[in-house]
Amino acid sequence: MIYLFLFLEFLRMGVFAFGGGLATLPFIYELSGRTGWFTAEDVSFMVALAETTPGAIAVNMATYAGFQAAGVLGGAVATLGLTLPPIVIVGLVCKVVDRFRESWQLQAGLEGVRPAVLALITLALLMLARMTLLHQVDLAPAVGEWAALVNWQAILLFGLALAGMLKYKKHPALYIGAGAVAGLLIA
Repeated sequence: MIYLFLFLEFLRMGVFAFGGGLATLPFIYELSGRTGWFTAEDVSFMVALAETTPGAIAVNMATYAGFQAAGVLGGAVATLGLTLPPIVIVGLVCKVVDRFRESWQLQAGLEGVRPAVLALITLALLMLARMTLLHQVDLAPAVGEWAALVNWQAILLFGLALAGMLKYKKHPALYIGAGAVAGLLIA
């Protein structure tokens, strides 16, 4: 039964998580809240692992989440559920896109989808920022403990990486590797 549940949950994500891998983060965070399969810290680790391993971030997160919930078969089922809708949808779109490319209805629909996708990605960004830049994921510090809540080392690494990316525009793997080395040196 857990395999069917995993498949259906990730199938839903595959249908509605437009905008790339991080757009699945709100769905995974919501799933973790409903099932208790992983904590907010587990989700943070899942994102970090998915971003530093080869492959699509969403697929890596689905595989990890499924594995955490139900082992190797759970990882395979979650991955299949996530990837099946885009494969089917892209296949169908490829068959009809040329016929409707100039359609005002298609253009209007896409104009409406883009802001919704941007909101979904922005939510994922905010969730990831909270998980990364703060020591606590749940914001409930006592009065006077706000300074301890902030992960100053993560903020410094974030600032340095962002400045480097904006100024030098090197390959993303360089910044990921530098971040891993910095994390090892700081620990």
